[in-house]
Amino acid sequence: MARTYEELEKNHPCFGGCKFNAGRIHLPVSPGCNIACRFCDRSINDVEERPGVTSKVISPEEATTFIGRAIELVPSIKVAGIAGPGDTLATDYALETFRHIGKEYPELLKCMSTNGLLLYERADELIATGIDTLTVTVNAVDPEIQAKINDYIIYHGEKIEGVEAAKILIENQLKGIKKVADAGVTIKVNTVLIPGINDEHIETVAKTVKEAGALMYNIIPLIPQHKLSDVPKPTCEQVELARERAERHIKVFRHCAHCRADAVGVPGISEYSRLVYKSRLNVKNTFSHG
Repeated sequence: MARTYEELEKNHPCFGGCKFNAGRIHLPVSPGCNIACRFCDRSINDVEERPGVTSKVISPEEATTFIGRAIELVPSIKVAGIAGPGDTLATDYALETFRHIGKEYPELLKCMSTNGLLLYERADELIATGIDTLTVTVNAVDPEIQAKINDYIIYHGEKIEGVEAAKILIENQLKGIKKVADAGVTIKVNTVLIPGINDEHIETVAKTVKEAGALMYNIIPLIPQHKLSDVPKPTCEQVELARERAERHIKVFRHCAHCRADAVGVPGISEYSRLVYKSRLNVKNTFSHG
């Protein structure tokens, strides 16, 4: 049974803002990725507070044990999310984890993030897990712009670069959003705001994903790193202007906490991932983008 938007606002920190009663656990079960974003530095470490980072990768079988440990520490946890550190549809681990959660913790909201490359073709599997919310990262809907953000994709075992790769990614994202939204799943779209690349394109992205079925839009300021380390971080004025333009077409979320892939607790208020996952590492090992 699909959750109402009002229910999500009360219980999901990425839909209702940072509230004292809205806790979540991120389960880092997805190690590999199938696209190479020029700004992405996926990492196993104990020191960075940003998406794509975890202290360890766990198995689907371990996930419910960690959920139990987290709920003991934070009874307000109402969301089980999977956001990496790689892409959640590049392997079967996320879907398998949601099937375990559905059996052992059916009361929890199930939330997932994906780059959307395989969203359309895996939509039926995803819907069958009973997922409640899905976040898709869509950084451009113009292949020429998208080609400046991703070096390549790995699609059905083939490495594809440039505009050709961008066309495949965008088509699969938009078709996937429509298919999953039509099934009653609430869709949020994230866009990384990259000055000089997609900053003038944000309104078009927002309008396009709304038409495809997205309900909420989140603009994430670029963290200059990896191959875009020389691009300046967006100013507050640039972010606000992008939000204002996007808001002409879609509801804009303004409280993103840039959570790690192993975050536990209430965003902006408590963080218990060290206690839940333990054995955290103090080294930085970067995943390959294969």
